[in-house]
Amino acid sequence: MREHRIAAIPGDGIGKEVIAAGLDVLETLERRDGSFRLIVEQFPWGSDFYRKTGRLMPADGVAALKLFDAIFFGAVGDATIPDHVTLWGLRLPICQGLDQYANLRPARILPGIVPPLRDCVPGDIDWLILRENSEGEYSGSGGRVHRGLAEEVATEVAIFTRIGVTRIMRYAFELARKRPRKKLTVVTKSNAQRHAMVMWDEIAAEIARDYVDVTWDKALVDAMTTRMVSKPKSIDVVVASNLHADILSDLAAALAGSLGIAPTANLNPERRFPSMFEPIHGSAFDIAGKGVANPIATFWTAALMLDHLGEPAAASRLMTAIERVTADKSNHTPDLGGTATTLQVTAAVKHAIVSANA
Repeated sequence: MREHRIAAIPGDGIGKEVIAAGLDVLETLERRDGSFRLIVEQFPWGSDFYRKTGRLMPADGVAALKLFDAIFFGAVGDATIPDHVTLWGLRLPICQGLDQYANLRPARILPGIVPPLRDCVPGDIDWLILRENSEGEYSGSGGRVHRGLAEEVATEVAIFTRIGVTRIMRYAFELARKRPRKKLTVVTKSNAQRHAMVMWDEIAAEIARDYVDVTWDKALVDAMTTRMVSKPKSIDVVVASNLHADILSDLAAALAGSLGIAPTANLNPERRFPSMFEPIHGSAFDIAGKGVANPIATFWTAALMLDHLGEPAAASRLMTAIERVTADKSNHTPDLGGTATTLQVTAAVKHAIVSANA
């Protein structure tokens, strides 16, 4: 039997609820499949840990995670702790410390979900948004001087390296090559950001010469938001910087129906370190504890994790179960206009897994 070691970090807010639901569904899938076993260890890191220890995770937290095959992450964020403290105390150190430089965010309209765009139907949105996840605008370079004075200065320096841009660009072309449409859009803001973003454009053109079977084009990030709304069928795979893709992927999730259904994979494509899988929606502490968080994003995230672990049949079975459940509007949580609870959707997905013929 194949064994995979999973580090589960529920984190904050609804992360605790949806990771519990995800592990429940994975256990059902594990029993149904019978060919693999997930050895799960949970880590109580996050804002509660911070209040007790003054840290979001232990000093050796990243080193401890290197012993696992994958990380199943809920969310980080708390109403009483500044966002930059929680983000830089947990999620970003993991992503950067484990060189998870490729953030992959699929977006498509699942069965039964009505997207907000008029006349948009399933198939119109079927995108892969690839976010450079280790440098750029979130590199952490900068500082503040003369704090509190009129002449206070704050700098936020975006760091782009040729090796960093080259590897994310090559990975983007590889993803596009594997898709039926073989199409890639490179998003920058090179008209205004005339140094790093121009380098992005130049490297894209260099890499493209190795992928003559992939059709590619360029778009400025502001124009891309318009294109996502007005011409969704023109988009297939998108690659952009840390900040730009962060924003575009949230828009993509909303256009596909809800942040509550959107998954994320933080990948180390070379597999030198474990990759981390998380729902896109964050801690959503405004609904935490109410039992209404949509677990679909976490289930889809779990499917991405299974596929990464070399369990494509189980991943496919889980996605089929997800689509059966979303097709029935009685299983829609409030973010999708329904009244279903987290537990009800979880039970429905588990039933769909067990009752599937294949």
